[in-house]
Amino acid sequence: MSTLKNHVQLIGNVGQEPTITDLESGKKVARFSLATNENYKNDKGEKVQTTDWHTVVAWGKTAEIVEKYAGKGKEIGVSGKLRTRT
Repeated sequence: MSTLKNHVQLIGNVGQEPTITDLESGKKVARFSLATNENYKNDKGEKVQTTDWHTVVAWGKTAEIVEKYAGKGKEIGVSGKLRTRT
């Protein structure tokens, strides 16, 4: 049996300006919300759009890229792993 990997790719719109934190080690952490939309037609033929919100955390060089290019409303693609928090 092969090893399963926890991998996800999302394309969506940034919900709010990312929050950037500078750590004592010199690294950065970026936190932001990402909205992904799904469009379909229901049984009555009406268009329906659902939106799911994801909290994204980026570290290091990726956080620097987020800080420079990802602003509120921008459409971006992210690749990473899922982590459930409470």
